[in-house]
Amino acid sequence: MSTSYKIKDVADRSRFTAATLRYYEEIGLLPESTRTPAGYRLYDDRTLDRLAFIARAKQLGCTLEEIADLTLAWDGGQCGPVQDRLRGVVADKLASAQQQIVELTTLISELQRAAGTLELHRPDGPCDEQCGCVTDTTDIEAVLPRQVVALGKKPDHQDEAVPIACTLTSQSMRGRRDEWQRLLSHVTDRETLDNGLRATFGRTTPLAELMRLVAAEQDCCQFFDFAITVDTRGIALEVRAPADALPVLQALFGTAA
Repeated sequence: MSTSYKIKDVADRSRFTAATLRYYEEIGLLPESTRTPAGYRLYDDRTLDRLAFIARAKQLGCTLEEIADLTLAWDGGQCGPVQDRLRGVVADKLASAQQQIVELTTLISELQRAAGTLELHRPDGPCDEQCGCVTDTTDIEAVLPRQVVALGKKPDHQDEAVPIACTLTSQSMRGRRDEWQRLLSHVTDRETLDNGLRATFGRTTPLAELMRLVAAEQDCCQFFDFAITVDTRGIALEVRAPADALPVLQALFGTAA
């Protein structure tokens, strides 16, 4: 038998304010509550479960519109459809968050470049082409630190040898290779690094796809070390591997011209 709760009890248990609960009922996120003869709202255990689901969706950054769509699946009483919808929402938000990481890191690089430029030349008179106030023509790459975004999980015990092996099936491996080839078509330059390669990408590169593929590759091929770098040269992918794995690296990511 379901227990009845007054709005204050639900607010205490769910950590939503009473005003929020009324608003959610008004916009349809919560079903219309029953009332006591005195007109007080009454809620049941199902409402508490629904609020727990809403709280989880909010924690994942879902908007009220997205939550309203998700609750349609939740009302069905089966977890599978809820997971399917939530999985898609989470994937979209993950891609968006990764895109924001790259954009913010790029902005940091541009701001550091501007800060460095503003320190190099101070004209006695009006602003000129070298002061940094109206133009960005000074090459100050040498004095700016590089910004690095490291991606992918590594083994907990870094002193353990990582096997040079991929956990994907042969069919999945072919699909992954095709995904990389499509993405690497945006590469404008490659240069050799110690035990690796640096691939610079053009401005039209789908950065969210780059982030997704790096994370996926690190999961199945943990002998690779990845970093997405942002500096005055642009956005690039740096890949390093043990000497024995360099042929694998070159086969997947190419070699410097």
